[in-house]
Amino acid sequence: MYDAILAESTSITGYRDHVVEAYLSRPMRPGPIGSVVVIHHMPGYDRSTKEITRRFAEGGFAAICPNLYHREAPGADSDDAAAAARAAGGVPDERLIGDMFGAVRYLRGLTSSNGRVGIIGYCSGGRQALLAACHLDLQAAVDCYGAFVARAPSPEMSSRVRPIVEHLPQLSCPLLGLFGAEDIYPTPEEVVDLEQALAKAGKDFDFHTYEGAGHAFFDVDRPGYRPSAATDGWGRILKFFGLHLSN
Repeated sequence: MYDAILAESTSITGYRDHVVEAYLSRPMRPGPIGSVVVIHHMPGYDRSTKEITRRFAEGGFAAICPNLYHREAPGADSDDAAAAARAAGGVPDERLIGDMFGAVRYLRGLTSSNGRVGIIGYCSGGRQALLAACHLDLQAAVDCYGAFVARAPSPEMSSRVRPIVEHLPQLSCPLLGLFGAEDIYPTPEEVVDLEQALAKAGKDFDFHTYEGAGHAFFDVDRPGYRPSAATDGWGRILKFFGLHLSN
């Protein structure tokens, strides 16, 4: 099988028709294939997130990662853009949903698309992936250690982020959740709260918590990287998307 991939910068039309920078990667072969929206972590639209986007293309999916901080700091490096976004209190939920709608529309517009789109997010992106799945027509969602889903941030944190439990009855698709037992954002107790809320809403979900792992255990460039948890997690993610995004 021809296994080349294409990876390139592009743009999507997001919230209020704003043109948002994005990174696209897809297999160089005919479709139809499923697609994945990748939501970057709080540190921003960086090299590690682009590597994740390419990995989905290697797995047979078209994938796109919008730069959620593009408005705050167009053209800035990921650290400066992330600092600007944090100073503004984070990405507003309404804007996030609008940008994700644009990303989903972009993927479904590819000639290779089978129309089935999943979403995945890491860190703050985990919460945002779940939020988007409660407001958009999606076929699968993955939350990788997203905090402040079931519990609010502490009062001293300068953030506009709020819990999204009230949105869970609108969840449009199956959800996979991957968490670290030693994480504090979210804590294991918050994960239990989320499980209970999803069960109450009658939603299809599958959660896994890894012992010995804290936050960002997927990130090979950070001290929290845990190869065993990341390897198992990648296997679960690809299997999950393969099940729900295939024809």
